[in-house]
Amino acid sequence: MFSLSGKTALVTGGSRGIGGATTRLLARCGADVIVHYRSRRDVAEAMVGEVVAMGRRAMALPAQLSDRGAVDAMFAKVQEAWGGLDLFVANAGIWPEDDVAVADMPDARWARTVAENIDGMFYSTRGALRVLRDGGRVVLVSSTAGQRGESMHADYAASKGAMIAFTKSVAIEVAHRGITVNSVAPGWVDTEMCEGAFAGEGRARVAAGIPVGRIATPADIAAPIVFLCADEARHVTGEIVNVNGGSVLCG
Repeated sequence: MFSLSGKTALVTGGSRGIGGATTRLLARCGADVIVHYRSRRDVAEAMVGEVVAMGRRAMALPAQLSDRGAVDAMFAKVQEAWGGLDLFVANAGIWPEDDVAVADMPDARWARTVAENIDGMFYSTRGALRVLRDGGRVVLVSSTAGQRGESMHADYAASKGAMIAFTKSVAIEVAHRGITVNSVAPGWVDTEMCEGAFAGEGRARVAAGIPVGRIATPADIAAPIVFLCADEARHVTGEIVNVNGGSVLCG
């Protein structure tokens, strides 16, 4: 187990799915954790309770990440309450479930994906860097779709491709402060966001396309995220860590 004792972390979308698993593992490793949420306060408060039960500090903070003012206000509260951060995990984002070709894609869908996945990433990472201590860690959760594309979900793939380029750019900018910036790129993960795709025979069909023959759990993604937050990963920066059971290797 990596030791994150004395570290303070913020996880966006930190109450469920990949974010929830990451929050739990950070706390198990000794970190105090701020759980960001958008609207499900009860779920976020329940996660805070889990972290506190492990003997760590925790608090829940709401913010619509595509709203610059809301994000700035959230980080002002972080600075006031905890005096800054050591670890920042940008996990929140959306995957529009419906298959839509680019030729038929409404402006509203494109705009929403860009706002949630690109603007939200930018505002929250910028806010985190303003309160992040030297030697800190930033981990952005991208996707295999950002590397090889995703037919009928070009908006999502484009947003995650932007995140990958953003990761590499920011890693160079902040390296002089001892801050590392990396991305974890999951494939299919068993989360609420993917429930529609897994309905009926969907789960078996998706699993059959993954070389290791199984769909990842949120904990499978949380472990590499937490490794990148640890001192043991201090020489890793600007990297995209694929966690997809080998699916990115397939045609």
